[in-house]
Amino acid sequence: MLGLVTNIQGYSVHDGPGIRTVVFMKGCPLECHWCSNPECISPHPELGFIKSLCTRCGKCAAACPHEAIIGKAGALPLTIREKCTGCGACAAVCISEARIIYGKQLAVDEVVDAVCRDQIFYQASGGGITVSGGEPLHQAPFVVELLRKCRQAAIHTCIETSGFASASALRQVLANTDYLLFDLKHLDSIKHRQYTGKSNRQILDNARLVAASGVDVLFRMPLIPGINDCRSNIEETAGLLHALGKGKIELMPYHLFGKGKYESLDRVYRLAGISTPGEEHLLPVKKMFEDFGIECSISN
Repeated sequence: MLGLVTNIQGYSVHDGPGIRTVVFMKGCPLECHWCSNPECISPHPELGFIKSLCTRCGKCAAACPHEAIIGKAGALPLTIREKCTGCGACAAVCISEARIIYGKQLAVDEVVDAVCRDQIFYQASGGGITVSGGEPLHQAPFVVELLRKCRQAAIHTCIETSGFASASALRQVLANTDYLLFDLKHLDSIKHRQYTGKSNRQILDNARLVAASGVDVLFRMPLIPGINDCRSNIEETAGLLHALGKGKIELMPYHLFGKGKYESLDRVYRLAGISTPGEEHLLPVKKMFEDFGIECSISN
């Protein structure tokens, strides 16, 4: 079985307990304005072009079989996105790695082998594998098999999810998952659709499913100044957590780390005017949750 993977990142300490290897799956039904992994949104391989690394050699234009690159030696090449198929011919001849393909088809066993290399660190720290993305449930059959084989190898399993998926896909993954990181972006359905492109109804239904499943879950909120940090949303989110029997949430402060990826994909970064919130912004939100009876932590 093959899955489309953008990256396998080792030694992560922010994506579940202990030291973990994070597998980033490609494809997500949401388009969150603050997404830090835009290369994981499309379900297809994509070309990234990092202009600052380009040596202007012209080899990419000559190698492209679809005439999707206009350029010659000495000039910065122009990519015609409508013609690009993500075949990777240009990336193969780019010695400076200015051109990269986001998304590679990998077999389950290839990923398991990569994850198992750091098993000694998992055993020492209580870590394991975290499947992220993108939305892991978008490739549920692959993820289920990956998690199942990792469990057979005595590796702790975790997924990061937006919750936007079918209940059947979620149940299959839950059956092979030890720990779940579940994002709650906005409780207002209209605003949720405005900033992610989708309603939150399915997400809330799946939050209830997860809470009743018995799988250990941590609900998290990406905190975006001016978008979901208002008192009404904090109160509604706290109310949902109480209803689910979950008394804890983790805040993930907005950051600009993914901005360069948007540029490499020729996409507009829609939240360029928003700054990363500091303690003076985060601590009052934390206190609001605590005032509503929810234990609140802030991610590093």
